[in-house]
Amino acid sequence: MMYSKTVMDHFRSPRNVGVIEDANGVGEVGNPLCGDMMTIYLKIEADRIADIKFQTFGCGSAIAVSSMLTEMAKGKSLEEAKKITNKDVAEALEGLPKNKLHCSNLGADALQLALKDYEDRKAGKPRVETERVEKHDHGSGDKCYCPYCDVEVKEGVEFCEACHSDLKEEH
Repeated sequence: MMYSKTVMDHFRSPRNVGVIEDANGVGEVGNPLCGDMMTIYLKIEADRIADIKFQTFGCGSAIAVSSMLTEMAKGKSLEEAKKITNKDVAEALEGLPKNKLHCSNLGADALQLALKDYEDRKAGKPRVETERVEKHDHGSGDKCYCPYCDVEVKEGVEFCEACHSDLKEEH
C-alpha cells in the first residue's frame, strides 16, 4: 500500500511539533525495537486542550500519526479527547499500511497517557514511570498475528521473527 496524500502532507509538514515547557500533561510511549518513540505534551485549561505538541523519533508514519493526532485533539474537551482511538487516527490519515498500524497505536496511547498524567497531577498523585507493554492481538480464527507487521506467529511465541518485535502478553 502506498501512503495517502494526507499521510505524506503530515509527514512533510508536521503540525504542532515541539515541547510545551510548562505542560500539565505528558505522555511518552515507544517501541525501541522498531525505533518509534513519541512524547505528547498537553496544556489544558478549563478542561480543554488549549495547546498540544509532540516530539517523535521514528518513521514517516509515526511522524504523520503524531501530527494528525495533535490536530484532532487540539481544542477538544478532556472527555472528547479520551474517545480518540488508534482507528480514528488511521482513518483521519486515510489509512496506513498494515505494517505501520502500530504507529497509530503509539499516538493514541501517548495521548491517553498524557491525559492520565494531567488528571493524576490535578489529583495530587505523584508521577510514576511505567514500562510500556505492547499488546498482542489475535486475528480471526485460531491463528495469531503480530500486531506490528501482521505476519502469522505461532501460539505462545513472545518474539516476532519477521519484524523483531517483542510480544510480551501471553497468547
